[in-house]
Amino acid sequence: MGIEMKAQTISKETSDKISFVSYIVPAFADAYKMKVQDAFFYLKKYGGWDFLNEHWWALHIDNDIWAVRDIYEFCVQNGGRR
Repeated sequence: MGIEMKAQTISKETSDKISFVSYIVPAFADAYKMKVQDAFFYLKKYGGWDFLNEHWWALHIDNDIWAVRDIYEFCVQNGGRR
């Protein structure tokens, strides 16, 4: 009566997205002198998380500084503090 576990793999695109998001959120936090958790909640509150998830493909090929700035500017346009 054992439970069989079926191994699943994720696509390269999903793996790349996870890697980028895992990198860029702490980079965002560092750039704007926040704790990583605070940066995550800021991104969630002002739409940056959705922007990041929707546009990660374009953001990840940009310079990290510009990617962080683009995410920040999007949040500011949605009520985030400057």
